[in-house]
Amino acid sequence: MIAYLPLQSTLPQRYQEFLRQLAQAGFKGEIADDLGLRTVLATDNSIYQRLPQAAVFPRDEADVQCLARLAARPEYSTVVLTPRGGGTGTNGQSLTDGIVVDLSRHLNNILEINVEQRWVRVQSGVVKDQLNAALKPHGLFFAPELSTSNRATIGGMISTDASGQGSCTYGKTRDHVLDLRTILLDGTPLDSGAIDAAALQTASARNDRIGAIYRCAAQIAEHEAERIQAIFPKLNRCLTGYDLAHLRDGQGQFNLNSVLCGSEGSLGFIVEARLNVLPIPRHSILVNVRYAGFMDALRDANALMAHKPLSIETVDSKVLLLAMQDIVWHGVAEYFPADEQAPTLGINLIEFSGDDQAELEQRVHDFIQHLETDTSVVRLGHTLAIGAQAVGRVYGMRKRAVGLLGNVEGEARPQPFVEDTAVPPQHLAEYIAEFRALLDSHGLQYGMFGHVDAGVLHVRPILDMKDPAQAALIRPLSNAVAALAQKHGGLLWGEHGKGLRSQYVPEYFGELYPALQALKAAFDPGNQLNPGKIATPSSLPDARLTAVDEVTLRGELDRTIDERVWQHYESAVHCNGNGACYNFDPNDAMCPSWKATRNRIHSPKGRASLIREWLRRQGEQGVNVLDGAAKVRPLVARLWNTLRGRGDFSHEVYDAMAGCLACKSCAGQCPVKVNVPDFRARFLELYHSRYLRPLKDYLIGSLEFSIPHLAHFPRAYNAVMGAAPVRWLLEHGAGMVDSPLLSAVDFQAACNRWQVKLATPRALAALSDTERQRSVVLVQDAFTRYFETPLLAEWLETLSRLGYQVWLAPFMANGKPLQVQGFLGAFAKAARRNAQSLLQLQACGVPLVGLDPAMTLVYRQEYAKTLGGDNAPNVALPQEWLAGVLPKADADATGETWQFLPHCTEKTNAPNSIEAWRQVFEKFGARLEVLPSGCCGMSGTYGHEARNLQTSQVIYGQSWQPLVARHGQQGRLLADGYSCRSQVKRQDGRSLQHPLQVVLANLRARAAVQ
Repeated sequence: MIAYLPLQSTLPQRYQEFLRQLAQAGFKGEIADDLGLRTVLATDNSIYQRLPQAAVFPRDEADVQCLARLAARPEYSTVVLTPRGGGTGTNGQSLTDGIVVDLSRHLNNILEINVEQRWVRVQSGVVKDQLNAALKPHGLFFAPELSTSNRATIGGMISTDASGQGSCTYGKTRDHVLDLRTILLDGTPLDSGAIDAAALQTASARNDRIGAIYRCAAQIAEHEAERIQAIFPKLNRCLTGYDLAHLRDGQGQFNLNSVLCGSEGSLGFIVEARLNVLPIPRHSILVNVRYAGFMDALRDANALMAHKPLSIETVDSKVLLLAMQDIVWHGVAEYFPADEQAPTLGINLIEFSGDDQAELEQRVHDFIQHLETDTSVVRLGHTLAIGAQAVGRVYGMRKRAVGLLGNVEGEARPQPFVEDTAVPPQHLAEYIAEFRALLDSHGLQYGMFGHVDAGVLHVRPILDMKDPAQAALIRPLSNAVAALAQKHGGLLWGEHGKGLRSQYVPEYFGELYPALQALKAAFDPGNQLNPGKIATPSSLPDARLTAVDEVTLRGELDRTIDERVWQHYESAVHCNGNGACYNFDPNDAMCPSWKATRNRIHSPKGRASLIREWLRRQGEQGVNVLDGAAKVRPLVARLWNTLRGRGDFSHEVYDAMAGCLACKSCAGQCPVKVNVPDFRARFLELYHSRYLRPLKDYLIGSLEFSIPHLAHFPRAYNAVMGAAPVRWLLEHGAGMVDSPLLSAVDFQAACNRWQVKLATPRALAALSDTERQRSVVLVQDAFTRYFETPLLAEWLETLSRLGYQVWLAPFMANGKPLQVQGFLGAFAKAARRNAQSLLQLQACGVPLVGLDPAMTLVYRQEYAKTLGGDNAPNVALPQEWLAGVLPKADADATGETWQFLPHCTEKTNAPNSIEAWRQVFEKFGARLEVLPSGCCGMSGTYGHEARNLQTSQVIYGQSWQPLVARHGQQGRLLADGYSCRSQVKRQDGRSLQHPLQVVLANLRARAAVQ
């Protein structure tokens, strides 16, 4: 049983009035103050949680101007606005207790690409990888690199002056910004870029806010030049936030962009940028050097830098060991060979690139000679990743380091709060030695990775933030690290911005801090834009910078959840906000509902945030959710609750969970392994202990039990389901659309033809060893058995033509539909019954093989979790079994090429199985090209639910539809997911083959020749 969680509005009167006025003023975007969305926007990739009052989503620049003009009115002088992009900051930069201004949902268009002059013009919500995907056909790229490039927006990069790998060669974001368009607090657009003295004089003479800004900045550049020279560090990363040192460039031009880049939304709303772009190097080679100790890797960096590589990245053993357990490792393991005698405890990734391949190879040859002859550091060996694809795979592992560090065992997790310090590279090893001594003195473990060529190392102390004693270390450790970095000629904020670490700004800048305050006052005299960050106007005595431990920590709220509860929901509680699920790429499986809706509640991070808050509030009501499943309220009580319970926060959580496709891509791809379908199912079970279930849940949940009986009358069933009145009733009464029709193929006839036998323990036990080796048990699933019977019959034929005796396991409900809909008690019962039957067959020594990937993987995932690993049957995917039994190709193999769209659950949760399909085709002398693809949008019954129909169509249109249009006409496009093939048939009217049908065609052709 769960408690009713009333949505008591705490929105202050001034914010309520502001939002009303905003809607009346012609604001076209969305205005949201629901608790669910605010909860999701309360966190980023930091240790903080700060609940905003509301969120607004401007549709265009005019909306931003409308918002800014209204906020500048005197009656709204206390309304706080904070711009937000991808929301992946590690220091709470975009967290606010005011209004979030999300510039990513709509302002995400690439406006212009000028190939000849090598620049682009983009809106601030464009994602970095999205931009580079558009530039790639022109041979160009936007150079600043960062680990979150698949979800970080250009506006966010500009606002934090982001940089990462390759910064010693390519510089920071600021170095590539040509022009910015910023909306000031009064709605005035500011177009900024490099200007000469005459233009500066003209701008300074203006009698408006723009004039005041230019006058202030020019006076600082002129009168504070000596202090700027003395205080600003001489580092590759220089300094993020109000970079006064670059107000004037080497040619004497004046550029406000140096202070706007890195300003973290505290000066205005950056809505558009014109950026410099560069030619993509034609060739690249990555040298992967392994060390017996992490400090050896750091000490080696200076010598390696003498060869002038593009970049040097370093990773410690903790990150490396986590990567080895991640989905990413199967693509890079060859570059990091294991040696039990000399384990790798640190690596350096040294990249060389260029347009002249011969010259590049000579540079790498000279570098390798250095590695082989230099004895100043002990190296365990090295490998080469040659070419953009190979280099990209290794960097993909390195990019996941941020998220991977959040996936260590136990409740203590690496925490970002002192993790982007920068010191001169020549001091890095000494600095890190003292840093490690500091952490060791507190008995803390930590993970490290970073950019040793730039002197930046990401160090994350491992703390359990639910423990008040450990959380109390945030301030003393921050104080000590800030002082330590300054001692070694560096600074606390080397890469990821200041955010809620701004309290150290006055001490660091000393007599120059008033200049920063003056600049803030010129842009934002009322301190309304992301206040408490970087600087505050000196004219407002009550305005001050926020301290590092002043804002609520996520751990403070998590610790109020009962320990048994958060352990049961650990994948949600452990979400660290790294935002990997915000991946923009439509041809990446995670997360389809986020990509289609652009609503962050429909993402793994969003759903994890909502579950955490829901659990916390249930605990406040004294409810133990672990006992809830056994306490379902009577039907009348649930009906009454459904009719009257409109204001329950649980409904907002339900809407987010109901929008999940349960594709499990998050469980496979999230670095922290946030498993939404798992805690979604548990939530649905608890939610429906209080509220009525929709009829569709019962129809879906009972499918595997009812369809075998209905299949005795396929024509009558199909006639009824195809009738217009029935379709109308199903859609409007049960919420189901496009229900699949039964196959009319006589499956028993196919079994008879291929002499298929019913599998029983007694029959299998009676087999001789020779017979057992040539036998296989086929495990049926409801979808291919009853709706796609011809394919199942062809699978029987395939197995038989390979010379195997096919044994058919008795059909039993797999239970996946029950699990997806949250009928967990019924699922456990079905799983136990099915598993007991299959385990008896498995004990006879004959392999069990399934057909549909989504249904087959349930045995090794949900069954293993529910029943325990030893009680779950081992059912192989078709390609896993075939790869081990097929003979090699004949000499006269055709060498045909086929394109393949794998099921997203299979691709993300059993990645090696995709390689198994390649091996199967190779054994026939054919080539299988696996196309990068996202989700088809069907995902079992998701696409058949009326509430999801539009989203399902959007998802299909984002990835699969273009791929089907491009490759489907040749008849060589394959898909192995039942739901995927159903979606293609429904949306495009095409019938895709299963890879097994190609295998069978080859077997038939061989038989015909013989």
